[in-house]
Amino acid sequence: METVSTVALTGADELSLAYTPGVARVCEAIAEDPSMTQHYTWVPNTVAVVTDGTAVLGLGDIGPAAAMPVMEGKAVLFKQFGKVDAVPICLATTDVDEIIETVVRLAPSFGGINLEDISAPRCFEIEERLKERLDIPVFHDDQHGTAVVALAALVNALRLTGRTPETTRVVISGAGAAGVAIAKILLGAGITDIAVTDRRGIVSSDRSDLTPVKRELAKVTADRNGRRGTLADAFAGADVYLGVSGGTVPEEVVATMAGDAIIFAMANPNPEVHPDVAHRHARVVATGRSDFPNQINNVLAFPGIFRGAFDVRASAITEGMKLAAAEALADLVGDALAPDMVIPNPFDPRVGPAVSAAVAAAAIRDGVAGI
Repeated sequence: METVSTVALTGADELSLAYTPGVARVCEAIAEDPSMTQHYTWVPNTVAVVTDGTAVLGLGDIGPAAAMPVMEGKAVLFKQFGKVDAVPICLATTDVDEIIETVVRLAPSFGGINLEDISAPRCFEIEERLKERLDIPVFHDDQHGTAVVALAALVNALRLTGRTPETTRVVISGAGAAGVAIAKILLGAGITDIAVTDRRGIVSSDRSDLTPVKRELAKVTADRNGRRGTLADAFAGADVYLGVSGGTVPEEVVATMAGDAIIFAMANPNPEVHPDVAHRHARVVATGRSDFPNQINNVLAFPGIFRGAFDVRASAITEGMKLAAAEALADLVGDALAPDMVIPNPFDPRVGPAVSAAVAAAAIRDGVAGI
């Protein structure tokens, strides 16, 4: 990564314009009218990629210094796929209040905040409180980026297998950041028969060990249809499995799913169900890996989501904007729809523009656009 100027700086005249005395005129204009920041600084096109290093990829709590390469990589992807400038920020604190206060104080320098690799359940509180305090988009990609891409692929998998959202039974393993967000976006898309599982089985209100986040999750998922019991109980007869947990699901459990099943085993580097096993029991198989078809990759979503939000000066990223992003991704597959093609390739040049246009339009519909 490097920071470069967008204009030439080769002589005294350009220097006096870019810095003193010329820059003072811009400062004075912004002091008089803060909205001028949107026209004369990089702020409206720049996102902070913020982590505390507690949940980095599949590596876990490795600390802020070791998290920097991932945040740098994320910033490169923002630029490559969304033409969004991004700055990696690794915080030397895991205290929720300190993280929130730090980001709030940094916010004037940025047009949006992308939270990254912060462990659950702290990530939920951090995102919600920042959304309450800031008037710029705040987006936890581990939650919502994963959810958007998973929904897009699932929409096409349901089409391919002749299912409708209203009659589809879904099992999600993992009740962390991604699992909770996937459950919520599926509910928004009309899928209501959902069982989320953790290490102790189905997340349902009859359990006494639930965190506040899991208690709320139980009410809108397993409780609706009386789902109780173990992971194996959830799998029996299910149409769809979405894995964001790690671990391994035994083949004998996978074999109890409905015919023409859909399996998205998204843990990296080791999917919960290896594709060779999954293909013996499912019609559509996806993973989080690039060496198998149907990669559920967040890069399909977050650059275009922020690009679209920035294009209309959105003050937030709404549920409608996320659903619009998923729909746009799903529609790009078009006539190429096949068991090994339910989601576009990240290098498809149509992805970024399609997602950003859909997100911008949804922001206007949802009343959060600033133009």
